[in-house]
Amino acid sequence: MDAKDLRAKFVEIYGDGGDIREYFAPGRVNLIGEHTDYNGGHVFPCALTIGTYGVARKREDDKIHFFSANLEDCEVVEVSLSDLSYQTRYSWANYPLGVVWAFDGKGKKMTQGFDMAIWGNIPNGSGLSSSASLEVLTGTILRDLYGFADLSMTDLALIGQYSENNFNGCNCGIMDQFAVAMGKKDCAIFLDTSDLSYEYAKIALPDAKIVITNSKVKHSLVDGQYNKRREECAEALAQLQTVVDIQSLGELDNEGFEKYKDVITDEECKKRARHAVAENQRTIEAVAALKDNDVEKFGKLMNASHVSLRDDYKVSCEEIDILVDLAWSIDGVVGSRITGGGFGGCTVSIVKNDAVDAFMEKVGAGYKEKTGIDAEFYVVDIGDGARRTV
Repeated sequence: MDAKDLRAKFVEIYGDGGDIREYFAPGRVNLIGEHTDYNGGHVFPCALTIGTYGVARKREDDKIHFFSANLEDCEVVEVSLSDLSYQTRYSWANYPLGVVWAFDGKGKKMTQGFDMAIWGNIPNGSGLSSSASLEVLTGTILRDLYGFADLSMTDLALIGQYSENNFNGCNCGIMDQFAVAMGKKDCAIFLDTSDLSYEYAKIALPDAKIVITNSKVKHSLVDGQYNKRREECAEALAQLQTVVDIQSLGELDNEGFEKYKDVITDEECKKRARHAVAENQRTIEAVAALKDNDVEKFGKLMNASHVSLRDDYKVSCEEIDILVDLAWSIDGVVGSRITGGGFGGCTVSIVKNDAVDAFMEKVGAGYKEKTGIDAEFYVVDIGDGARRTV
């Protein structure tokens, strides 16, 4: 399917006529800086050219209709503007509904409903931000359909995060929605999550490609482990604040952490905090290395990031570790690490051009042998952020 097919599906379900509009919001991959966004640190994500397509049109009544072309036998989910409440039976539609709810709560009232159909080519549960893509897509649709011109793309990212935190119950940071909303072709975003200051950094890899490997192990961050990591970091921060004046773990460097770490009484919380501090420093170093065209150093920092996520933050899993270990064993792999919230999903690797085929062949065969699972590979391009397309 593509955007043309989705429009035809929209007309088939909802009928023709009226002001039908088309939109796109990308997925994202984070090159380095994992689990730092809710700890006041830096992240370095980029938007992808895969993502979520949407077709929408305003209605005359107060009904909202959601339809996904990704789901077989999908029925239209109908909601009324007078009852914007989370319902388990709405399933995936709670993500766009949460954005409508957040708009309403922020004074962006709608008296007319809308019809919406979506189709996405981000693998579900892969850690490439299908939920953030859908949230920012919905925000982009609402801003455009209802003329909320005072909302910036940063506002749409914050609304998407707010809805995921407070409507869907996943206490995510701002990185995913920000990358989806603010993406720029051929650039990654060096974002300081403490104040949302950012700069675009050109990703110039003249002799290498970014390869994403999907473990096919699906994660669900709402099931508690993600939120638990946040709680552990908050506990570590509270104890550190008894001896040092900081508002977030991102304000500490490695030396500062070593100086004050013994005030953290729980060993697991200490490990979580160590990762948050060290990963933030790695991200700052990695962007500096990229500016110096030192791709090899960038790769080494990616590798160190994975070790920290595996050992200190404990958000990896056996299948992901197998993919990373296989990648590290192949000539021409500059760096490889888990990406996304963790507990499955994908790895991101920088691979020299002349090694890409061997990488996919060897990693694919080794992974199949060890797990019985066929991995999927995506050699990705970096694209622009969410937008209206037609």
